[in-house]
Amino acid sequence: MSVQAYVLVQTEVGATVGVRSAIAAIPGVISAEDVTGPYDIIVRAEAPGIDELGREVLSAIQQVGGITRTLTCPVVHL
Repeated sequence: MSVQAYVLVQTEVGATVGVRSAIAAIPGVISAEDVTGPYDIIVRAEAPGIDELGREVLSAIQQVGGITRTLTCPVVHL
């Protein structure tokens, strides 16, 4: 079973479009959408396991220039 997470992303002023495009190109990113509110982008990401999600997807997102903060929310099935 794969692991999915939502990643809430804050960007520098004026950087949202470029950041979203860069994030959308990362393998494991299912979607990246612009939103309003305290965060600028919501990303849905997927990987085979939690470790891969962190090492491969989340670390790649955090390296994108123009990001000021991220918050990762793993999806749980209750």
